Amino acid sequence: MSEKLLKAPSITPSPSRIPRHVAIIMDGNGRWADQNKVSTISGHRMGAEATRKIVHHAAARGIQYLTLYAFSVENWLRPQGWVDELMGLLRYNLKNQVHDLAENGVCLKVIGDRSRLPADIVSLIEESEAKTANNTRITLLMALSYGGRDEILYATKKLAQQVKAGNLEIDDITLETFSSSLYTAGAPDPDLLIRTSGEKRISNFLLWQMAYTEFVFSPTLWPDFSPDDFDQALETYQQRERRYGAVIASKK
Repeated sequence: MSEKLLKAPSITPSPSRIPRHVAIIMDGNGRWADQNKVSTISGHRMGAEATRKIVHHAAARGIQYLTLYAFSVENWLRPQGWVDELMGLLRYNLKNQVHDLAENGVCLKVIGDRSRLPADIVSLIEESEAKTANNTRITLLMALSYGGRDEILYATKKLAQQVKAGNLEIDDITLETFSSSLYTAGAPDPDLLIRTSGEKRISNFLLWQMAYTEFVFSPTLWPDFSPDDFDQALETYQQRERRYGAVIASKK
């Protein structure tokens, strides 16, 4: 069971224990739209604005990697009209937000199965990645058409192909070589996962990478998730004792 988030406003997390990598399941756009009696796509537009603010705030806090769950492989099963609206919003953001990312030192990388995305969106992704490739302030990994099980299967097939081609021995497959075959190759495992909207599950997100990640569940719906909420999650994380499966000797 997760700890309840602190409610005190304007918390300043300790700079000495800032997580290197934060992952977020941005949940609650649809419920926010229902509560505010607006269209579902309006909820997602407000969610996109919350995303922009959190990316900037995470960079200001010294987070080096931020991974956001934007569109899952399961989302393809939703009504076509919903999917089309989301793809339209994605097009708009890729066209209009890349300059902001580039100007603020954000390196964008998109992870997931691009083969299912429309061709024009894939082109916009590639252009955005190229424009921000040299930025080093923060790396933003955007999970689109992403599934954790699919990612593990992708890595397994990639390694199997190398073995079949004679370029890799089975005994050379280690935890490190497997990790380097994932979509997230080159990024450290997340230190902290935040899920908004009160749901308490990981929904097929970064299954391999989150073996020792700390989880914080926020009741706030994603469009309302603010920099203060983010700081509260960081403060909760900083109260945790990370053991990585080891036993910590009790203090005398």
